[in-house]
Formats: sequence, C-alpha cells, structure tokens
Amino acid sequence: MPAPLKQAPPPLRVDTVRVVLAGTALWVLALVVLLLLGDRVDRVWTWTCVAGIVLPFVGLGIMRAQGQLGRRD
Repeated sequence: MPAPLKQAPPPLRVDTVRVVLAGTALWVLALVVLLLLGDRVDRVWTWTCVAGIVLPFVGLGIMRAQGQLGRRD
C-alpha cells in the first residue's frame, strides 16, 4: 500500500521587484569593477554586464504588462 501523499506547502511570497533590483545592483557593481580594470579585460564581459543591467527592466516591464506585479493573491 503506497504511503499517503503530503500536501504541498503554500507558495512563498517573494517581492520580485526587490530581488530583481538586488541582482541588477550586483551587475552594476561588476560593470564598475570592469570599467576600473580598463583594457585588462575582454570587452565581452562589459557587454555581459550591460545586458545584465538592461534585461531585468525588460522582464519587469513584461511582468507589469501581464499584470504579474503588485498582485496580492
């Protein structure tokens, strides 16, 4: 006889905007470090940081358009 299944825990409530902005701040910090290093690093890393700064705002804009931000379920 199979064991009874446990009920799934409720989903965590996460402030998505705060998490995304914290990650973006880390990308900004990485970009500052790379700019301070100058020509000693490959420019692909600089553009990776720029993408890490721009794309989260695109994602937040899409989430806002879909109505996924600010919901209180």
